[in-house]
Amino acid sequence: MNRTPEQKLLEPAPGGKIAEAQKFGLDLSLIVENMRLSPEARVRKLQSAMMSFEKLKAEASKSSNTRR
Repeated sequence: MNRTPEQKLLEPAPGGKIAEAQKFGLDLSLIVENMRLSPEARVRKLQSAMMSFEKLKAEASKSSNTRR
């Protein structure tokens, strides 16, 4: 029986590379979540994260400049 990529990530075969990654601490459910999105939705999600990061960076810069 062939398993889908999603099944392979959520229920990795014992002793395999995916199981090793899971034991190492990688949250494979996040990969599955992104696989369920369309490419356009992934780009929008990434752009939103980048904008949030830029805002945070700007606020941190303002904060460090007012301390001087």
